[in-house]
Amino acid sequence: MMRTVSTPDLNPVSYVVLGLVARDGPSTPYELKAAVARGIAGFWPFPHSQIYSEAARLATAGLLTEESESAGRRRRTYAITPAGQQALASWLAEPSRERPQIRSLGMLQLYFGQFARPEDRAALAEAQIDVHREMLGHYQEIRTVLAGRGDRSWQLRVAELGIAQVTAIIKEWEQMPGVREA
Repeated sequence: MMRTVSTPDLNPVSYVVLGLVARDGPSTPYELKAAVARGIAGFWPFPHSQIYSEAARLATAGLLTEESESAGRRRRTYAITPAGQQALASWLAEPSRERPQIRSLGMLQLYFGQFARPEDRAALAEAQIDVHREMLGHYQEIRTVLAGRGDRSWQLRVAELGIAQVTAIIKEWEQMPGVREA
């Protein structure tokens, strides 16, 4: 009788872990956390503590292998298995039709702008312009690093999409009445 291993329910963090291990090779949870902070966190934020538990869960499910140091810090290093590569490939073969999620306190405040004084709405717009310019600088830094590498064209494309999105948002906030010229 042939025994089959069932694939666990996978979620976006599962695919982050599988994708980073597939891209970067064997990795510790700390290395995965650092990789998330350098790029993914800019457009898909989640608690980094999930990386540790998710990597262990994926190893238990046979999608990653786990090697532990026998002495010292006893770091765990994870590598992707063929089953993990297949799970990642299957996920990538299903185009997402999920609407982007926007969670913006500034937009929520603007939604109720009719109850605010004009100078408060202008101050909100100025603050949002500052925040989005900071985000723009972050995406531009990422683009520069990735363009210099020459081997991460798809991550570079994500940075360019982020730049386009943040640039458009800045332009719209600049159109608010009472906002000073940049």
